[in-house]
Amino acid sequence: MEIRPARTSDIKGIRALIDSYAPEGRLLTKETVTLYESVQEFTVAVDDNIVVGCGAVHVLWEDLAEVRTVAVAENHRGKGIGHLILDSIIVRAEMLGVKRIFCLTFETEFFGRHGFEVIEGTPVDPTVYAELLRSYDAGVAEFLDLESAKPNTLGNTRMLRILA
Repeated sequence: MEIRPARTSDIKGIRALIDSYAPEGRLLTKETVTLYESVQEFTVAVDDNIVVGCGAVHVLWEDLAEVRTVAVAENHRGKGIGHLILDSIIVRAEMLGVKRIFCLTFETEFFGRHGFEVIEGTPVDPTVYAELLRSYDAGVAEFLDLESAKPNTLGNTRMLRILA
């Protein structure tokens, strides 16, 4: 198995993973065009040329990024693939210069094992908050805990990790 940056040829496999989790509400669905537009944000786990895991890092601000779309194929769960993907995402975020990484998740124990902690409120100063309000990105709305994001995120937990 290989953990590597995603390629455009991996999008069909990423799409299949998302589609396997979205009906249960464990992941939000994404348009295929959005996946292609953000392919450079994704890390994949590939086993015998099949995408068996994925995850993405999306920069929200100078020092802040979001972990998105972490998923592992059901028949590959429990093998540490999700941990390898998340570790790779964290390293990528550090390489980008990010100091804090955020997630919105039902998998609090998984992210907790990687140093993420539950947050309340919005841990940015008022000037940054005002700038972030201008974003059309749903992840920004989730991070800011805006009411407009609530219908998509009920039951999820907002977590943050401070990077070294």
